[in-house]
Amino acid sequence: MSSQEVKQARSAVPFNREHLESVLRQRFFYAPAFDLYGGVSGLYDYGPPGCAFQANVVDFWRKHFILEEDMLEVDCTMLTPHEVLKTSGHVDKFSDWMCKDTKTGEIFRADHLVEEVLEARLVGDKEARGLVKDANASAKEDADKKKRKKKVKQIQAVQLEDAVVKEYEEVLAKIDGYSGPQLAGLMERFKIGNPVTGDALEPPVAFNLMFETAIGPSGQLKGYLRPETAQGQFLNFNKLLEFNNGKTPFASASIGKSFRNEISPRSGLLRVREFLMAEIEHFLDPLDKSHPRFHEVKEVRLAFLPREVQEAGSTEPIVKSIGEAVESKMVDNETLGYFIARISQFLLAIGVDERRLRFRQHLANEMAHYAADCWDAELQTSFGWIECVGCADRSAYDLTVHSEKTKQKLVVRQKLDKPVEVTRWEIDLTKKLFGPKFRKDAPKVEAYLLNLPQEELEAKAEELKQTGKIIFHVEGIDGPLDLDDKFVKIEKRTKVEHVREFVPNVIEPSFGIGRIIYSIFEHSFWSRPEDTARAVLSFSPLVAPTKVLLVPLSNHKDLAPVTAQVSKLLRAEKIPFRVDDSGVSIGKRYARNDELGTPFGVTIDFDSVKDGSVTLRERDSTRQVRGSSKEIIEAIRSITYGGVTWEEGTKGLAPFTSQSETA
Repeated sequence: MSSQEVKQARSAVPFNREHLESVLRQRFFYAPAFDLYGGVSGLYDYGPPGCAFQANVVDFWRKHFILEEDMLEVDCTMLTPHEVLKTSGHVDKFSDWMCKDTKTGEIFRADHLVEEVLEARLVGDKEARGLVKDANASAKEDADKKKRKKKVKQIQAVQLEDAVVKEYEEVLAKIDGYSGPQLAGLMERFKIGNPVTGDALEPPVAFNLMFETAIGPSGQLKGYLRPETAQGQFLNFNKLLEFNNGKTPFASASIGKSFRNEISPRSGLLRVREFLMAEIEHFLDPLDKSHPRFHEVKEVRLAFLPREVQEAGSTEPIVKSIGEAVESKMVDNETLGYFIARISQFLLAIGVDERRLRFRQHLANEMAHYAADCWDAELQTSFGWIECVGCADRSAYDLTVHSEKTKQKLVVRQKLDKPVEVTRWEIDLTKKLFGPKFRKDAPKVEAYLLNLPQEELEAKAEELKQTGKIIFHVEGIDGPLDLDDKFVKIEKRTKVEHVREFVPNVIEPSFGIGRIIYSIFEHSFWSRPEDTARAVLSFSPLVAPTKVLLVPLSNHKDLAPVTAQVSKLLRAEKIPFRVDDSGVSIGKRYARNDELGTPFGVTIDFDSVKDGSVTLRERDSTRQVRGSSKEIIEAIRSITYGGVTWEEGTKGLAPFTSQSETA
């Protein structure tokens, strides 16, 4: 088949998720964890091909980002003390909203409940308008597609007013951005209760998604399994800066497991409780967010879903270059734009369908108060559009809060070409008086006062001038404290500075590896039109679990030496391969390895014994060429790791047509 014929064949048979999941589980890409004991929702084990696929994706991620961008990789502990995550905001804010039926004890995730009830009403409206034959069957099919339990058991065919339909659709377009109080308002406005009984539910309450644990035998040190890999990078900032010889900008990176105690895990690998993350923290000057390599990506064209489009209730993306997006300020700055483009290049290289990739900007109510801008790389699957990569400008929030909590400076010191005059408020403490007044709390009080920001120092200076004293509170000390001018002096002073000191801003690309992997499974899966039972996973050779299937035509002893010789050559080139010398037909051996996504088959026959030649088969097109073992392996190597096309990699090899594809 030609490339065009392959493209047509891949779209000829409608996608069937049940068929895909059957193949993935039968071939042990992954399986529910603790299956013998009935399993635990949201936990999965990867089998041999799943492990290899994940390892290849991570390996390419390292090359594409860490090596190419000269990043500094760290591997930080998964156990995190309570105090760290309290400071970062995770203890208070890392939550989903859930509501409870007090009569039955049933718990619902609020945004999922609102989403399903409104969707059910819209389907009922379609049946009433004659657009859907059976609303309940349609809703069940949709629930099956989204791998969730159908909460609305019986949908009524009730026609809604056009304005209500539009309102429901606008709410659904923004469902990921609502806060708890907003969800409560929607439930009240649209009269959403228990979808089975109709009983009212308690207002949504925050459920913290972190797994709590105790560190050490005493149980005194409270901790959590980390919900992300970022905090270890922030806390090691000074060490990383020193390792980088004090120069900025620079980036750190970390790959590792994170944990989130999801309220209702669903959608297979897309919403799980333990998952692999790869995160980058790019530290840069807040006054200069340009990127020296932005010119390399500025022509990359992407599908954007900006905030304004979403707020208008639309999901139609805007296609433009990243250069145009940054120039128009749709994307806030060059460095953020650079990473958005690099994320796109990474996803396409490992097998994401470009037509099913978009970048969605966070709505105002989704973004953290400190973030300057945030975009999600979303991939379209049978579950809908799924967030797989987040790319945010987090300003200086993380380093600032950890610095304030620990009283340790997390700053960059930059020598100035020309000295500058700087006027700022400064505080002087009469420290010899602090010990008698505050005793053991004296260091806390001193640290608090010495770390007051400029605007607070200015206010305290005015307070001291007007009242003769300042009143303040220090965390960990009961009651208000006060000091007069015998203890403190606050003045505005002008100094000549030769060094500029600043807290860097952070651009953070954050990758959910499991979500990306599952999306690629869907984007790569198809069935051969001539036999729909024959499934194919069209993995990119770069990330395919096994690159080559080595197929002796029979078990005849004369073929064994050639098989051993080709195996030796493949090992020398570090090309992963498997030998299939089972007695089944060559067509069946091809077919079952097409399901594993193996891109190449090398067939050894009796002509191989005579002249050393072998046949190379390409998975998708089933085209075959013939040449010497060394020529064939060089073609495999150049296509897999050199990025050349099949046509380019095999142009010196002879076409071959005699091997049968029939099972």
